[in-house]
Amino acid sequence: MPQDGPRGLLELRRHLATLIDGDRIGAAQPGFAWDGPRSWWGGTLDVEGLALGSVGALIEAVAAVDRARNGQHRVATSAALVAASFDSIRHLRVAGSAPDVWAPLSGFHPTRDGWVRLHANYPHHAERLTAALGISAPPRDAAPQLSAALLDRTALEVESAVRAAGGVAAAVRSPAEWLASPMGRAAESQPWIDFVLGDAGPERWLPPARAGEPPLAGLRILDFTRVIAGPSATRLLAALGADVLRIDPPQLPELLDQHVDTGFGKRSALADLRSPEGLGRLRELARAADAVFIGYRESSLARYGLDAASLRADFPHLAVVALNAWGWDGPWADGRGFDSIVQAACGIAQLYGRSAGGSAQAGPAGDGAWRPGALPVQALDHATGMGMAAAALALLAGRPRGVGGSARLSLIATANELLRAGPPPETESAALRGELPVSVRTAQSPYGELSFVPPPLRLDGRQLEYPHPPVRYGSSELEWQPDL
Repeated sequence: MPQDGPRGLLELRRHLATLIDGDRIGAAQPGFAWDGPRSWWGGTLDVEGLALGSVGALIEAVAAVDRARNGQHRVATSAALVAASFDSIRHLRVAGSAPDVWAPLSGFHPTRDGWVRLHANYPHHAERLTAALGISAPPRDAAPQLSAALLDRTALEVESAVRAAGGVAAAVRSPAEWLASPMGRAAESQPWIDFVLGDAGPERWLPPARAGEPPLAGLRILDFTRVIAGPSATRLLAALGADVLRIDPPQLPELLDQHVDTGFGKRSALADLRSPEGLGRLRELARAADAVFIGYRESSLARYGLDAASLRADFPHLAVVALNAWGWDGPWADGRGFDSIVQAACGIAQLYGRSAGGSAQAGPAGDGAWRPGALPVQALDHATGMGMAAAALALLAGRPRGVGGSARLSLIATANELLRAGPPPETESAALRGELPVSVRTAQSPYGELSFVPPPLRLDGRQLEYPHPPVRYGSSELEWQPDL
């Protein structure tokens, strides 16, 4: 079944063809094919189109980098694989237990005049949230104080206070309210992927394809990302054969369930950028890498010379892909954010709201008769991750032609793609929608037996598998695997 996908995704695939091939070969193709239905989650927006379209962009980029290395691999997908991958953490079991996804203070909360969404999964964000609202109780016992503090403030007052304290919160807005805000106006025109192209420098070669090995074997990916979007991108590149080294700061550890969900196929190391030794070692790793993925705020990395512009200036051969929450212009450009927070701010949560009786009709905000909702999966994260992977491979495939550069993505730009696409097409009746079959794998890991879903791709007619389960967090050396 052919898939055009949201407008921006089709344009992205055309851009990839031009960047990689230097001409318009393949640009007229309407999309790609997959097995299975076009719709399954249902709902207000075309989440399936976003998911399928982003995976389609990645498939096209994998094929392009494979051609650039004289490979002959065939890559395909299915609706069931895409659906399971976009919901991977919900399918994950660690020693028989489901992940504990949300912390006590995270989620939607009523305020004096509406609703706000809070994100306090990370301990440092929980501390900033409670400090901003004057809450003295520890997070697990703070519900009564939190409720009182929120009902005494407007949603915008809560948002402003928490953000000013370095926490993460967003007032629930309608799409129109978001677009009328300075943040919404700044993000509205930003492309899904913003390429900044330049010279690849003297190291224009790519390692040739290796017979019998996956399409990205021999490529080195340095992963400075967290949570879902960036780590899900590099997880898939690891499944395709790349040597992926994930770096985390020792002072801000990743959540364990998040590490397990996105750590398949990678290695995991700790490095303190604040020490000259740690920073020097990371720069040595970047020099020998093929691509660097960045998921931290630009200002926090620029002081260490690890932002996209500095890395490209020092190492022109690198493909650098950067991610943020709110886009690269406007008052929130350097702000903290997550998929759920972006959904709340830009109007998606309002569109998916439900009344107490279960209907989608909105009632008075904050009165208990209506509450905001969310997408069926963390689609902004996963689709952005697919875009990051596609952008990195496109840049690498252009390297033999002397083309290098960086790419920037944001969760809000992905949200804009989804909002512009509108409702799903009426290609299938609602009766045909529902849960798709899920293929589950099991493996032993340092954390016990894992039950998980495989990558969303088939390679040369066979299901693509992860090369190994997650390693113990922070246990890897700060070095690349030797070329064999």
